[in-house]
Amino acid sequence: MKKRNVCALALAAVMAGSLTACSGGGSQTGAADAKAEAPATTAADTTEASSGETKGLVYWSMWESTEPQGQVIKEAVDKFTADTGITVDLQFKGRTGIREGLQPALDAGTNIDLFDEDIDRVNSTWGSYLMDLEELAKGAGYEATANASLMAACREVGGGTLKSIPYQPNVFAFFYNKDIFDEAGITSVPTTWAELDAACQKIKDAGYTPITSDDAYVLCLFGHHMCRINGYEATSDIVKNNKWDDPSVMETAKAYEEFAKKGYFSENIASNVFPAGQNQELAMGTAAMYLNGSWLPNEVKNMAGDDFRWGCFSYPAVEGGKDGTEASNFGAQVLAINKNSQNAEAAFQLITYITKGEFDKKLSEESLGIPSDTTNTEWPSQLADVKPVLESLKTRYPWAAGAEDNVDMTPIIKENMMKLCSGTITAGEFVANLKAAGN
Repeated sequence: MKKRNVCALALAAVMAGSLTACSGGGSQTGAADAKAEAPATTAADTTEASSGETKGLVYWSMWESTEPQGQVIKEAVDKFTADTGITVDLQFKGRTGIREGLQPALDAGTNIDLFDEDIDRVNSTWGSYLMDLEELAKGAGYEATANASLMAACREVGGGTLKSIPYQPNVFAFFYNKDIFDEAGITSVPTTWAELDAACQKIKDAGYTPITSDDAYVLCLFGHHMCRINGYEATSDIVKNNKWDDPSVMETAKAYEEFAKKGYFSENIASNVFPAGQNQELAMGTAAMYLNGSWLPNEVKNMAGDDFRWGCFSYPAVEGGKDGTEASNFGAQVLAINKNSQNAEAAFQLITYITKGEFDKKLSEESLGIPSDTTNTEWPSQLADVKPVLESLKTRYPWAAGAEDNVDMTPIIKENMMKLCSGTITAGEFVANLKAAGN
């Protein structure tokens, strides 16, 4: 997958109006296990009636019905049905259910008109099942108030063609506790690795843990640092082809080894299972920083409370690196239509209900998310510091910034990053362990 470049002009124009989703990507981790799937709907139940009118739609969603996103989508679906008379079989699959169940269902011919998930997963993993949406979007005048940078990203991951519609935009960055920064005497966010080092020392001296992470997100630390050195394409090549002798791997490992030696990471980082880092440390005010997605404030809002002051900054630049703070993993959840759907126009109409106007605004409000409709200009206060980060972005990384581009190595990198950050292995041992596993 090539690096995604999104021009600064498009981003600036979009962000003047607007620009996450749930956890993880992109991610998307931490959701409850999927509910049991409903019996497959037959074609007769959902295809067009003999009169030519649509009888109903089948929509598989990645959300749980109890999540704010699921609740708002249910409201949108109900209004859609009330307004159009088109019924919708809305099935909340959860992350596990849709990731494990969608492709087998599509392969088996199960009648599914539309579905949603992360931008990269939908367009890459399930790309062969997607309908081209260019004509539907043009006919509906959809892009008049759409997020231009995310529409461009959807086309890029779709091979140059629009095959999905973004909603619940998100960005990956360091989220931090402003009160801790103030107490530690940090007056500006770090933009370089040296500045992050200095900030961590001040935070440690003030009696707090500088950085926390866990098994769900530690890979993102590795991926973003590697991409700062190499850019995405070279990083992906290293990971995919087990080129662990590349000097950037040792450079990344040494950077984290040094931070571990200085005591900058949570003492629980080797054993933190999501959501321990965000729930028990960041939200509770003992840890200052956490590399995560812009869905984080929503996930911990009940624990952090209304008085938690959220800050955000892009992963710092490294000396001599190819990419700087203008690059990051950003994206959205997306809605896509099954290429075999007989109800494409109705499905696109439902997508418009969810991603525009009233329900886009409500999704933002209820999930502390970023609106995707540029006419919805008001953001949740918790995300105020996210806006300048997004405005500065020119280059898009996919999920985990390349760290998960080799499925066989993903658990190996994760295990060794947790050990490296906890100080139980050295940078040399980290690289040796990756080389041994990759041979």
